[in-house]
Amino acid sequence: MRVSFATEPGSPSKPNEDFVQATPRVVAVLDGLGTPGGLPTGCVHGTPWFVAQLGGQLVRLASDHPAQDLQDVATAAIEAVAAAHADTCDLDHPGTPSSSITLLRAGEETVDYLVVHDSVIVLDGPDGQVVVSDLRSTSVAQQEHLDTEKHLIGTPEHDESLRRLVVAQQPHRNTTYWVAASKPETAKHALTGSLPRSAVQRAALLTDGAAAYVETYGLADWAATMDLLDRHGPAELVARVRETESTDPHGSQWPRYKRSDDATAAFCLL
Repeated sequence: MRVSFATEPGSPSKPNEDFVQATPRVVAVLDGLGTPGGLPTGCVHGTPWFVAQLGGQLVRLASDHPAQDLQDVATAAIEAVAAAHADTCDLDHPGTPSSSITLLRAGEETVDYLVVHDSVIVLDGPDGQVVVSDLRSTSVAQQEHLDTEKHLIGTPEHDESLRRLVVAQQPHRNTTYWVAASKPETAKHALTGSLPRSAVQRAALLTDGAAAYVETYGLADWAATMDLLDRHGPAELVARVRETESTDPHGSQWPRYKRSDDATAAFCLL
C-alpha cells in the first residue's frame, strides 16, 4: 500500500490536535476534540499528547496483530493510554481528552476499517465509493449548535456559544454518541467493516477539517475528491480548504465553529 498524507493546524498559535501515522499495511488518522479556553479537562497532559499516544498504540497493535479484529485493537489501545495517565489525571472528568478515530488495515484478502466519531473514511473501487463516518453526535445539543451559527466567528458571543455547546455535549459523550477517551468499551460502538481487497483501489482518511471540502463547503463530491487526492495529493486538498476558508473568515457564508480547523488527509493506493 502506498500512502501519502498532509496535516496542518487550524491556527498558527495553537498546537495541531490531529494525528496521522502509516505503515505499509496500516493507516490511522485521529482528530482530537479541542476544549474551549477556560473549560477544565482533569488532565495534565492535554489533547495533542493524548492523540499521539492513542494513535501510536492503534498503529502498533493493528500492525503487530494483523488477524485481530479492529474493535479489539481499539479496545486495547484505549486501555493502554488510560493506564499511562490514570495516576496523574482524572479520567472520569467529562472534559478528559478525547478523539475521533479512523483506522485502515490492508490485508492479503481484505481491507478492514474502523471509525469512531465524525472523521471520515472513503473506500473507492470498481463499484464506487463507500463513505463511513459516525454522525450520532448531531442528535444532541441541537439548540446550542444552532446558537453558534447566529454569531460571527471571532466575536465574544460566538466564543461563549461554543463553550455552551461543548458543555451541553459532554454529558452525552459515550452514552448517546461515542468518542475515544478513557473507556475501552467505546470501541464496541465503533463503525467497522471489511471489503474484499479487489473492491478497494484507493482509500482516504480525513479529519472533519479536511472533509469540510465536501461536507461543509460543497466544493466537490467524493468521487471528484478522490481524483483530486490521486492527481494532486493531500496537501492540495488542505490548501483548497484553507483558500475557501480565507474568503469567509467570520463564517457569514458557511457558519461553523472556528475559522479554520486542524485538517489532516491521508490517501492510500492499494
